[in-house]
Formats: sequence, C-alpha cells, structure tokens
Amino acid sequence: MPVSENLYFSIHHDVGAEIPPLVLIHGAGGMHLYWPADIRRLRGYSVYAIDLPGHGKSDICDGQQTIEDYARYLIRWLESIQLRRAVFIGHSMGSAIALALAIHHPEYVVGLGLLGAGARLRVNPELMNFASDLTTFYKAADLLVACSFSSKAPPRLVELAAKRMEENRQSVLYGDLQACNKFDVMDRLGSIQQNTLVICGEDDQMTPVRYAQYLSSSMPNARLNVIPNAGHMVMLEQPLLVANCLQEFLKDITYRPGEGV
Repeated sequence: MPVSENLYFSIHHDVGAEIPPLVLIHGAGGMHLYWPADIRRLRGYSVYAIDLPGHGKSDICDGQQTIEDYARYLIRWLESIQLRRAVFIGHSMGSAIALALAIHHPEYVVGLGLLGAGARLRVNPELMNFASDLTTFYKAADLLVACSFSSKAPPRLVELAAKRMEENRQSVLYGDLQACNKFDVMDRLGSIQQNTLVICGEDDQMTPVRYAQYLSSSMPNARLNVIPNAGHMVMLEQPLLVANCLQEFLKDITYRPGEGV
C-alpha cells in the first residue's frame, strides 16, 4: 500500500477518461478492509480506500476528535496525491466526514455515497463510557460489533470484525466516538447540491432507516436504497448489492476529464 501525508491507502485503477475517482472512507475504529473487494475494486473506476489517521496502517499518526479535523486531514492527503475532485463514499463516521467535505470543501466533491449514515450521530452513553477507559475498552469493542450486524450475518464475518475492532488503540476509538457524538449537520443538508446516494441496511440498529430517510429527503439531489438482510455494516453483509447500487448511481455523475489526478 502506498502512503502520503502518513496515510496508507489502497488503489485500484480500472478507469476511463470521463469517470470520476472514488475515495472510500471507513467508519469509527475501522480500516480500509472494512470495504469488501467488490467495492474496493469496483469495475470501471479508480478507487482509493484509505486508513484514516491512527487507523489500520496509518497508526504512525494520531486519530482525531472531531469530524472537521478528519475532513481537514483528508484535504491535505488529497492535495498531496494531486487528487483534485472525487466521489466520496463513507460509512458511518466516514459518511459524516464525507458530509463535512461537501459542506465545508464542496470544490473537492463530485458526488456522495453515504452508508450507515445520519445527519446527527449520537453515541450510546454506555458505549462511550466503556470506550473512555483502557480497562473496559474490550467491552466497547464488543458492544459496537454486537450492534453493527443483522441477526442474519454469518458468524465468521462478525468474528473477523470483532478481531479487527479489538486491534484499535483505545484512545483512537474513543476519539472517533467523541467525534461522532459531536457531529450534527441537520441544518446544513439543504446546502449540499451534489448527487448523493444514501444506503441503509433495513436492520441497522446504529443508524436506523429513519436516519437515512431524513438524509435523503433533506438533500435536494439525494436518493435512498434500503438493503434487505443487512445491519449497520451493510457493505460487508451485502457487498454485491451495495456494489450494484453504487454502479447504478455513479452512471448519473457528471465529470469532466482532467478534474481528477
């Protein structure tokens, strides 16, 4: 994996001149592998999947405590690899970062894909309390994973997600949850003009379908797809369905050659 601005990222190039690049932004306590291969290697696109500061292989730097700080870090990364504009596809906390980019740095944003998203991301106080202390961190990780999948998810998939979550530094996960808890753009959604796809698992406990419905109805150019038999980790539970939804959505994104790298 290459690195720039201390951020590791994977790149998959399968792209024509008039196709926008895609940037995948994982959620709290995540890493680029939370995006399955069907999405990281989306046919016909140039896809960048990053490890946010303090996450995955980007652990040389510290995590952030606000969504805006993560967004600013991403801007520095974009400029360092000369990626001028992109479609940002975010999951959970990553969707909040994508929204922040669209609100505060719209010149970089061609379109948005928001998975497991909300205009406000209040965190369960018990989860926040567990994550605040190194001695109870494992309880936070277990609770987060327990709330992230539908009851139909394969046990091995849940087990692997739990293992990855427990590999986080306690301070990084706690910072992520603080960032989510402070996030609120309910009064800013109407200003986002880019085409947007909102995707939600029908069994999502963390950001229920009503959150996705509010997002899609409050943004002027947004559409909603509810994915059956999936929870908050919708892209891991139903990777092919999510990839197909993204493929259909991206057909409608207008992009001029020369706007990317």
